Amino acid sequence: MRKYIVRRLVQMIIGLFLVASVTFLMFRLLPGDPTASLLDPAFTVEIRETIIERFGLNEPLHIQYINYLQNLVQGDFGRSFYYRRPSVEVLGDKIWNTLILMLSSMIIAYSIGVIGGMILSWKRGSKIEWGGITLGLFLRSAPMFWTGMLLIMLFAFNLGWLPHSGMRTPGYEAATTFAKFFSVDFLRHLLLPMITASLYFLGTPLLIMRNTMLETHGEDYIELSRAKGLSEWRIMILHAGRNALLPVITAGALFLGQALGGQVVVEYVFGWPGLGREIVLSAQRHDYPVAQTAFLFLAFMVMLMNLVADLFYSYLDPRVKLK
Repeated sequence: MRKYIVRRLVQMIIGLFLVASVTFLMFRLLPGDPTASLLDPAFTVEIRETIIERFGLNEPLHIQYINYLQNLVQGDFGRSFYYRRPSVEVLGDKIWNTLILMLSSMIIAYSIGVIGGMILSWKRGSKIEWGGITLGLFLRSAPMFWTGMLLIMLFAFNLGWLPHSGMRTPGYEAATTFAKFFSVDFLRHLLLPMITASLYFLGTPLLIMRNTMLETHGEDYIELSRAKGLSEWRIMILHAGRNALLPVITAGALFLGQALGGQVVVEYVFGWPGLGREIVLSAQRHDYPVAQTAFLFLAFMVMLMNLVADLFYSYLDPRVKLK
């Protein structure tokens, strides 16, 4: 186990190096001037050259690349051109905002999806299965911005129950960190984007769980459990459900790694100040340090969740050995 984890960590380091290299070249090959957001038309040529030199943009590309890698090794992810702050500080709050939104959405979607998939497989050929499959396909194919706008129109504008955008009411200030994320005001702002993301995520675990559960119905251990007189619900949850969870965990772990990178559509529709929205803004501003740091974080989360899924495999299925 230890050798396996060490080997995977080495692979993660190599993967992050490749991501860092690709993003470095990608953003610098994009058309546009990264100093455009920093310079005023009234600035002289000398001031412009001083600003460019301050951020190291006057160096040849290969020198910039070497300096970038050296700074990464030292834990320096660069300073934002736009915010004039370290990129880690800029993304710190955005990451927490995205974590809360996406984790809550994923927990709701996968809890309902796994249980729903079990029920659909056990109701094979019934109207319940037909309706569940139709609902799952509809939710997975419905554009997230369309679902979000429908919810805004219904609950924000027509009924007036919930706010339509933002993370807090303007002027609201929390006294503590706990009150910042667990106040009634924050939860009211969280509800609509969370429901929108949950509905979109729901179709994946629902359909995967239903399909994998169907494959377990004819297995010998299921017939043996029935011969022992175990109830259908116990067989479905404790025996068939555990083995059917393996593909769901794989999909969920990878999906979680991507989701933590931010769902740009949800964050834009609801004005949620998260990581995905900041990635788009930093790319538009040519704010290289912020964009590169965000992509590195996204790549790290995908690789980490992939490792977590493999470790869970060995726990849920004794036949899987980590070598």
